[in-house]
Amino acid sequence: MSLKKKLGLGVASAALGLSLIGGGTYAYFSDTAETTSKFAAGTLDLNANPTTIIDMDNLKPGDTILRSFALENGGSLDIAEILLETSYEESVAGFGEHIRVNFLLNADKVDVPIYSTTLANLVNATPDVIEGNIFSAWLGERGGSLAPGTSDTLYVQFEFVDNNQDQNDFQGAELALKWTFEGKQGAGQAR
Repeated sequence: MSLKKKLGLGVASAALGLSLIGGGTYAYFSDTAETTSKFAAGTLDLNANPTTIIDMDNLKPGDTILRSFALENGGSLDIAEILLETSYEESVAGFGEHIRVNFLLNADKVDVPIYSTTLANLVNATPDVIEGNIFSAWLGERGGSLAPGTSDTLYVQFEFVDNNQDQNDFQGAELALKWTFEGKQGAGQAR
């Protein structure tokens, strides 16, 4: 046998021996266990019913209009606050200053009126329309949230204010009011 073959056979034998030793060194019992997890985010689904609260023609100074509407939670999470954003377009400048929201009342929260002001002033405010008062918890109300599958009934009264002055500029005036209700979740919690 040549030196090359002897050397090659020696290296192969050494490698085989090391693999047997190494394989034996790392022999152990083993077992496995698997777990799975699922994460599903909840939903906020705020709806207004009806979506057109008022569609009124032929108003004159002194007229009042009372309407009700519902804010409904069709989602799976509590809505902790519902902020009201007001915007409008008027055909005659200043008409929004003569349309007053006498009250916006959430009948399901046993509250005092949420707001009483002109539309012009309401543009600069964002009241929470479901904020409960200090008596809500004692009277069995849902506090300051809107639970999934529930609704709150809100009442609103608008008035074309008669200021006892010449308001001829507002004859034929139109105002398109847009209220946007933004529902927000509450704080996260440890579960």
